Amino acid sequence: MNWVKSIFVVLFFSIASVQAVWAAEPINTLERSGVFGYKPSGVAIRGFDTVAYFTESKAVKGDASISTQWNGATWHFSKQEHLDLFEADPEKYAPQYGGYCAYGVAVDSLVKIEGDLWDIVDDKLYLNFNKKLQKKWRGSIPSYIQLADSKFDNLLKTEP
Repeated sequence: MNWVKSIFVVLFFSIASVQAVWAAEPINTLERSGVFGYKPSGVAIRGFDTVAYFTESKAVKGDASISTQWNGATWHFSKQEHLDLFEADPEKYAPQYGGYCAYGVAVDSLVKIEGDLWDIVDDKLYLNFNKKLQKKWRGSIPSYIQLADSKFDNLLKTEP
């Protein structure tokens, strides 16, 4: 009978672990990998300084020596001031949909991004994969945000 109790305990903690993984929004850490596309690098939003979008209104590459860990990824910043702002309120500066392409999420896909393709809408950062998709995104941003908001949680549960 003790082995049944042990199996139950293992099952319980396995299920709890899976739910905890689903509860934490993963951060897009896809980076170029030679000829064959992208691979996870551990660095959020391809190393771009997420605070610079808000404070400088442009995409700025971060510096690996000015970085922090947050939500399972390493975040690079171009200035210590930006790192300090991020650490004080990461949710304010983190991109929507875990840094995946906003248009991609709206059409049911978790897609890598290019850091220089971005928009801030209602004080939230949205990133895109390429200029063609960004043009589509910009054609109906409110509709795409509504779609992406309704799909993102389910995408996290179904993507490998």
